[in-house]
Amino acid sequence: MKYNELVAISGLSGLYQLLSTKSDGAIVKNLDDNTTKFVAARSHNVTPLDSIEVFTMGENVRLFEVFQSFKLHEAEVENMDVSKADNKTISKTFATLFPEYDKDRVYVSDMKKMIKWFGILNRMDLLTVEAPAAADDVSTEEVAAQEEKA
Repeated sequence: MKYNELVAISGLSGLYQLLSTKSDGAIVKNLDDNTTKFVAARSHNVTPLDSIEVFTMGENVRLFEVFQSFKLHEAEVENMDVSKADNKTISKTFATLFPEYDKDRVYVSDMKKMIKWFGILNRMDLLTVEAPAAADDVSTEEVAAQEEKA
């Protein structure tokens, strides 16, 4: 399973792996209990995590980059129980984890989701960054050298 296969579904808590799509919905697998279910497109919106961005004071940031910022404070995130914490505590913790967020447009409910999702993805080790291949670096340098000659 890869990060780009993961989706969030409106009206349902947790994260899901997208297994297949159909004209009237999608077949997904719940990451918490590994159950497979059909989600009707008429009732729910299926949103890939890859497409989610977080509002900042500058340009929006992809959710994966927010999770990478969370990794720097991993112990603090793991110790937090968002179901028992009050809104002030969640906001304060989120500001520590990702200080660039737009305080007017990112709601506490969004912060709770991101913290929960980070816990799930971190446990499943789906937040590792793949190093770019050395061949890609060489080809980029070769292209730049060829452009300079032209």
